[in-house]
Amino acid sequence: MNDEKERLARLEELVAHLQHDYDQLNKVAIEQGRLLTKLQRKLEETTETVQRQEMERVRETSSKPPHYSV
Repeated sequence: MNDEKERLARLEELVAHLQHDYDQLNKVAIEQGRLLTKLQRKLEETTETVQRQEMERVRETSSKPPHYSV
């Protein structure tokens, strides 16, 4: 009977540790999800900025054909 109580206590202890580990991993996963969303937004902003700059560069460097002047 004493052996069963010890086994049960050990199992409860292991479950408590597993629950703690699960909670910690869940927090990490949530934080990484937030960070990923933030980085995706930043990448989109950077991509748009680079595209705008490239369009401006093309506009500034391209010459108009002679018949375009009016």
